[in-house]
Formats: sequence, structure tokens, C-alpha cells
Amino acid sequence: MHKVAVLVLNDVVPLDFGIAYQVFDMARLDGTNKAYDVFVCAPRRTVRSGCFDMQVRHGLDALAHADTIIIPGSEGPSRQVPDSVIVALQNAYAQGKRVASICTGAFILAATGLLDGRRATTHWRFTDELARSYPSVTVEPNVLFVDEDQIVTSAGASAGLDMCLHLVRRDYGQSVAADAARMTVAPLHRDGGQAQFIRHEPPGSPTSLTPLIEWMRDNLHGSHTVDSLAGRANVSPRTFARRFLDQTGTTPLQWLVIARIDRARELLEESETSIDQIAFLTGFGSPVTFRARFRRIAGLTPTEYRRRFNANAATA
Repeated sequence: MHKVAVLVLNDVVPLDFGIAYQVFDMARLDGTNKAYDVFVCAPRRTVRSGCFDMQVRHGLDALAHADTIIIPGSEGPSRQVPDSVIVALQNAYAQGKRVASICTGAFILAATGLLDGRRATTHWRFTDELARSYPSVTVEPNVLFVDEDQIVTSAGASAGLDMCLHLVRRDYGQSVAADAARMTVAPLHRDGGQAQFIRHEPPGSPTSLTPLIEWMRDNLHGSHTVDSLAGRANVSPRTFARRFLDQTGTTPLQWLVIARIDRARELLEESETSIDQIAFLTGFGSPVTFRARFRRIAGLTPTEYRRRFNANAATA
């Protein structure tokens, strides 16, 4: 199994730790077998966390056995990181381990120098501090997470959940990630580039776009424009675009592209539908456009993605 180490330091944020552990521990292959072997490690066996202490079974040497290392945030992000942690993370990265942080865990990563010359993010309250403390890091203040391949960083706790689900999807595909999202009662469709500030309208509010968004998800194959969607919402295009950004953190057309790619992932994993037909079913104007968009977002061609995540295609 893919091994995930959750690295905790003193004053670890309990919610960040819980998200990091729970998402990977709950991910299942075929709904039954665990997708990950998850363990917790720390520089010392006893770790302080608010009003309680954690007894940790593994030391830093366990990082050598991990495929992915998750660093939850800690209170007081600017405190000094132990040299032993810095060296352990640098060695793990040199060995090809994937390293990811949640919230202020980005400060721990930055202290190692692994973020130098990279894009990264953290909770919006600390983005300015991260940029001041580590000027070699390009801090993205208004995104949920930043995927730099071997290094991934996320904003606050709920964004950490989005990032962890994103990593599950990278490892095992859309179906396993969707199942993990259902188990954690979380949405899967939030893309890393969405804004950290999202205005949630109360259910039944006349300004809520939830019914329209559900309709869009059920009609991805259609041809949609901002004008046509605004007409369906019975508001002006300008008002519609503003409300959509407020309530989803992204634009209508960006949302459509991500939702269509997610649906295409499911079809590639679960069916033998031709790629040209998938392009039509998911609302892309042509197979050429579909292939280009899919590769840009998923990092693989549709054929490569199917070969990797469709069990029938892999054994054919």
C-alpha cells in the first residue's frame, strides 16, 4: 500500500491532524480494501496539542518508509523548527517522497528550504507573514491549495481536506477519491485554484445558486455560456457572474471545465466508452479540445489516465 506519514510537532492543530489522518485512513479500493497505510511520527514520542498530549508511536526515522508525508499546521507558525525535523524532511524529499502541508505547516516546509523558488500557500491570516519570512517563496494568498508535483501546500483546515482528496485522486483516480469524499461528507469538486473566501447562502435563499449548480452538474453535455446561465437564474450576466464567484470561489466557465473533467475521469475509470464519445458526453466542443484540457488539468492524456485507473483497460 501507499504509505502516508503524518508528521506532528508540538502545538499541532488538532483539526489539521485529524483531516490528514482521517482522509487517507478512510480511502478504500473497491469500497473494501484500504488504499493507504497511515502512521504518525514526531521528533519526540510525546507531542503537546492544546490541552492534551499525544503519544506518538514512531520517530523521524519512520519518514524513510513513507511515500507521502503530510505536515499539519501548528500554533505559533514562526517558531523555530527543530534541526532534526529539517534534516529529516530534506532527506525524505531527496529520496523522492511527496511532501504536503496543511495551513501553517507551510512554515515548517519553508524552514527546510524546499519551498524556495516554488509557489505555495497557507491560511489567509498568515500569507503575508510567510512571504516576509521566506522571500524566496512565491506565496499564493487566494487559493485553496498549490500542487507543485512533489511539494503540495494548502490553506486552512477545509482546504487541507480538499488537498488530501486531490492527492487521493492523483494516486487512485476519481472513483476512490469520490468515495473518500462521501465518507468524510465533503465535496470533491473544489479545485485548488478556487478562492479561500466563499460566501455560503442559506438554503432556500433567493440569491442561492445551488439549484442552478446542481442543474449544471446534471447537464454538463450542454452548451453553456454566462448569458444562458444568467438567463436560467433570472438575473443579469454581471450579477450572475458576481454571485457565482462569491458562492463558489471561481467563475462559471472555470467551474464547468473542472466539473466536465471530473465527469470524464469517472467515465474513463468505470466504462469502455470511447474517448471521442466522452468528449461529447462531457460537453467539450471537440475531441482535440477535450484531450488538451484533460491533459492540462489531469496531467495525463485520457488514454494514459484510462490505462492507469481503469482495471479492465489495465488487464486488456
